[in-house]
Amino acid sequence: MVDVRHYTYRLTWSEEDGEYVGLCAEFPSLSHLDSDQAAALAGIVSLVADVVSEMAASGETPPQPIADRHYSGRFQVRTTPELHRRLALRAAEANLSLNRIVNDQLSKL
Repeated sequence: MVDVRHYTYRLTWSEEDGEYVGLCAEFPSLSHLDSDQAAALAGIVSLVADVVSEMAASGETPPQPIADRHYSGRFQVRTTPELHRRLALRAAEANLSLNRIVNDQLSKL
């Protein structure tokens, strides 16, 4: 059984609702509203636990928590030829690899 504490939770304020919204990255369709931050977090964790239990009971496999996944450090990105050219030029001017330039830019996110 998946440990629901390993899922990625986030709290945000909803101006429209006037309450905090608890969210879970692995279950983007779920949310829990509450006027209290701690209650919003507890609410989304409880909701996810209920959904995971229901999935297990029906034979479904819940998503693996992002925190428990293994990453190779490699992924491919498709871009426009113009952006590719600009990045290659920037890398050449800095005497760095294209990979290093892109990685440096992504690390600023």
